[in-house]
Amino acid sequence: MALKNTNIFSLILSCFIFFALSYLNLVNALSTNYYDQTCPNAESTITSVVKKAILNDPTVPAALLRMHFHDCFIRGCDGSVLLNSTGKNKAEKDGPPNISLHAFYVIDNAKKAVEAVCPKIVSCADILALAARDVVSLSGGPTWDVPKGRKDGRFSKATETRQLPTPTFNISQLQQSFAQRGLSMDDLVALSGGHTLGFAHCSSFQNRIHNFNSKQSVDPTLEWSFAASLKSVCPAKNTAKNAGANLDSTPTTFDNRYYKLLLQGKSIFSSDQSLVTSANTKALVSKFASSQQEFQKAFVKSMIKMSSINGGQEVRVDCRVVN
Repeated sequence: MALKNTNIFSLILSCFIFFALSYLNLVNALSTNYYDQTCPNAESTITSVVKKAILNDPTVPAALLRMHFHDCFIRGCDGSVLLNSTGKNKAEKDGPPNISLHAFYVIDNAKKAVEAVCPKIVSCADILALAARDVVSLSGGPTWDVPKGRKDGRFSKATETRQLPTPTFNISQLQQSFAQRGLSMDDLVALSGGHTLGFAHCSSFQNRIHNFNSKQSVDPTLEWSFAASLKSVCPAKNTAKNAGANLDSTPTTFDNRYYKLLLQGKSIFSSDQSLVTSANTKALVSKFASSQQEFQKAFVKSMIKMSSINGGQEVRVDCRVVN
């Protein structure tokens, strides 16, 4: 009899946990019309701020897209990358991979503008996700409806930035990193297309052009004239702080040039090159290189999937400080 009661209790408990989790997922579910009633002008307000910032600084699109990636890969898309360090805590933005992140002021300005029309409604995490969509669209790429309703996180630790994929990752390391966040190999190839925007400092690809291995100084997968051009801007004992190279030949235009150059041995990072070391990922690289439409469709799908990794608890009033 006791055993029977125990089984019934276990069944009831399991049902309770299932419905509780279902309820939490329902509560935390993102929606494209999340602010339609509470802040209908949120998106147009954010877009206006982003557009103005791009006119003043053409590096803003790459900066905000990268910022959003780095936010989502640590604790989900919760705006934790926006938090400032405090006396007791070194925040994500001060972790080694994030030192070169910039344009935080754009998110601050967007938050200030949104607070003026609907205070304490729109999260910083949503503002960053919307700004990432805007910079892609304003750079000639696709646009899409961003699911909204993210909450802002209260924790940000520099040590957790070790979890970010690095420019030196091989294909299996990249696959593992993306899989841990529920992202597939297809997502990996599509989201890597974000490297169509921006610039890389010498330190992030130095490994490919100097002392590559015991037998070769330069990565043999690099096209030789391209490798020579990289070596000229990044000599072995480079001291120029801002020296580096554009990630593709149209660094302010969101297009499929990145994939075309990848197939020609003209990628910047080892992690980019690794996409052609696997038959499955190389097939996708070729597909996106031959069709900008296919790339954009896949990029939108993967961006929505990645930016839906949620984990916050509140709506910050100031994106740099917890409430």
